[in-house]
Amino acid sequence: CVPCPHCPGLVQYILLRLCQPGESEGFARRAIESLVRKLRERREELDALVTAVTTRGRQPGLCVTIQRTLDGRLQVAGRKGFPHVIYARLWRWPDLHKNELKHATFCRFAFDLKYDSVCVNPYHYDRVPAPTGVGCSPGVEVQGLIHMSPGQSPPPPHAPSPDYSSPGPETGPETGSETGPHTGQQANTGLDFWCSISYLEQDVRVGEVFKAPAGFPIITVDGYMDPSGGDRFCLGRLSNVQRTEASHRARLHIGRGLQLEHRGDGDVWMRCLSDHALFVQSFYLDRESGRTPGGAVHKIYPGAYIKVWNLGRASPVSNQRRPHVDALRGLCVFRVSLVKGWGQQYPRRCIQDTPCWLEVHLHRALQLLDQVLHALSPRQHHDL
Repeated sequence: CVPCPHCPGLVQYILLRLCQPGESEGFARRAIESLVRKLRERREELDALVTAVTTRGRQPGLCVTIQRTLDGRLQVAGRKGFPHVIYARLWRWPDLHKNELKHATFCRFAFDLKYDSVCVNPYHYDRVPAPTGVGCSPGVEVQGLIHMSPGQSPPPPHAPSPDYSSPGPETGPETGSETGPHTGQQANTGLDFWCSISYLEQDVRVGEVFKAPAGFPIITVDGYMDPSGGDRFCLGRLSNVQRTEASHRARLHIGRGLQLEHRGDGDVWMRCLSDHALFVQSFYLDRESGRTPGGAVHKIYPGAYIKVWNLGRASPVSNQRRPHVDALRGLCVFRVSLVKGWGQQYPRRCIQDTPCWLEVHLHRALQLLDQVLHALSPRQHHDL
């Protein structure tokens, strides 16, 4: 029996018991409150929604409908999105792209049917691969994807990193059994620096490469002016005589920027501290979301805390039997555009078209790649 729709406990029930980990609690709560208000007078549809989600689609039930807006999108907590996508992300696929949904044949009010009412029952839709354009990559949104140990609450954007010193499984895109090393348990790899960070404006590198000391597992990249270095890379102090107006405007919004956290033997996590989204190109995220390597842009929302690189999964994902050495090198790098995205949904086709972005080279991964290349025979080198 579903609790009375006028009872605030229903919102808590749906939010805490049924949502997939992956969206910020604030956004999820607002999205569910909005939907429950719309269904308040339609008890049968509300019952159908709870039944569909609690049974994981074994009983998909009726269409759960809301009124279609003029532009087809729903605004929640200042963010706009297609309603069926919002709720499918909430209860099924946190990393869903808006072009990946196809409605079931039994859905009478599917979004694509263009009726005045839109079905948002997440189990009335199936996920299909999004079409991939030629040249530049589609934008794959990772809506507030937060990975943390069980029982931890999402930290606010300005909070320090949570304490991972107590053992516990990491949650995330993996199969759920990983219990990797935690902060404070860095492997001794003989490296003085764990990563190098280059800052670029479009295709121009600006300033010196920042090297993250091995003694600072958490590095902040922000838009401020502190020149002291150490565990902070402040972009605000970097000048560029060729700076464009687009870069100048974008830099004004970098703010608190992001944190990169080095854990264990080489895993890297990222926290978005900015008030604006970050856009990430990462082979690891491509692999975890089933994308072509290098073929996706992952949108990371403010407050999100997400693993962007995993040493244990740093292997080529390719149909090629012998990946080119450049492809192997690409496994050791990820890129982050600050403020502005690129890809099919944006006027900027490639990351080199964005006004300000970072390229992060991971030293432990490069060290291991170097060891592998040294162990190859001349014939194997030639095959690469």
